[in-house]
Amino acid sequence: MADGPLRGVRVLDLTHVWAGPLGVRVLADLGAEVIKVEAPFGRGPRDIVDTPLGGWLWGDPGTEAWNRNAMFLKLMRNRRGLCIDLKAAAGRATFLELVAGADVVIENFSARAMPDLGLGYESLRAVNPRIVYVSLTGYGSAGPYQDRVAFGPTVEPLSGLGSLLGYGPGESRCTTMALLDPIAALSAAAAVVTALRRRADTGRGARVELSLQEGGVSFSGPWLLEHQLGGSVQPRGNRHPAMAPHGVYPCAGDDRWIAIGCADDAQWRALCTVIGGDLDPDADLALRTAHHDAIDATIARWTRGRDKHEAATCLQAAGVPAGPVNTAPDMLADAQAIYRQFFVPLEEHMPVPGNPVKMAGLTSADWTPCPKLGADNATVLRDWLGYDDTRIDDLQRQGILADRPPA
Repeated sequence: MADGPLRGVRVLDLTHVWAGPLGVRVLADLGAEVIKVEAPFGRGPRDIVDTPLGGWLWGDPGTEAWNRNAMFLKLMRNRRGLCIDLKAAAGRATFLELVAGADVVIENFSARAMPDLGLGYESLRAVNPRIVYVSLTGYGSAGPYQDRVAFGPTVEPLSGLGSLLGYGPGESRCTTMALLDPIAALSAAAAVVTALRRRADTGRGARVELSLQEGGVSFSGPWLLEHQLGGSVQPRGNRHPAMAPHGVYPCAGDDRWIAIGCADDAQWRALCTVIGGDLDPDADLALRTAHHDAIDATIARWTRGRDKHEAATCLQAAGVPAGPVNTAPDMLADAQAIYRQFFVPLEEHMPVPGNPVKMAGLTSADWTPCPKLGADNATVLRDWLGYDDTRIDDLQRQGILADRPPA
């Protein structure tokens, strides 16, 4: 396991998709001892049906496709893997034994999934009153939406964020990238640390409940206040209510762009000096806003003939906020990311995003790749519960433990 400030904290991770796994990855990167608890079919079927979102590691499903889902591998580092059937009585009994020695259980199933298994918070607290139980659902565990199927892009419209996206009135859009998932993930990681801190003072565990919808609403900014005060709130595209110009402009090459914004008059004058043309350096914000279209056209004429990185460097040198719009290959080749060694060659030397938290004692040098399905069944049960080989083999024969999906 990775070393770090959460060393010694034991986490049972039942999460899937994105929000839960990303939240647990933060904890694992910070040194928590994480056991990935998953069903035999949790990584998909034994035989390939479809290419998963994100594809296969290095584009090759290999002979064990369930162990080469690139998105899954990216999220599940720094864990041990326990593949166990929680629908079987022996599987549930073993899981509850693990709960007795754990600090945290975290899941992001539907609101009824864990209670229906007999593994809801009350059942876990009965075997471990100090357990921190984290439930991360789409809409919460109670209320009229509690049983709704939830994915980031379907929850996002209810958060209100979609009403601000789009290029103008009547064009509300969603991000399509499940933006609420990473928002909820970071909230979950913060909630775990908070609950552990409180437990250190009180000796009591806690039930921690988060909802993707509420996480998105909490990101609502001044537009929520503006609406409450009777103002008009509409999508602005790439423009800004208090800056002009503010937008994304085409650069030389195919689908190459740069983002530029002027937060004050000094930055506007600097932009005029660099670009020239028919821009008026004495125009105030009101005048710039009124003539935003014409200003955008002048800026685009200048950017279109320039490499996005060179244009950004030129503008930044003059004091104008500007940055190239990076594609995935750009991110990997970005000079700042390379200097800070942000991407870590972990899964068969494939670069994966590192930990954005920088502090003394944290390093990626001791990180471990995502375990194969059921790779640590024996190790976990032996180390955590003291099971002997005979008992572990018996669970294997019963089909309670697995190391590959069902045929």
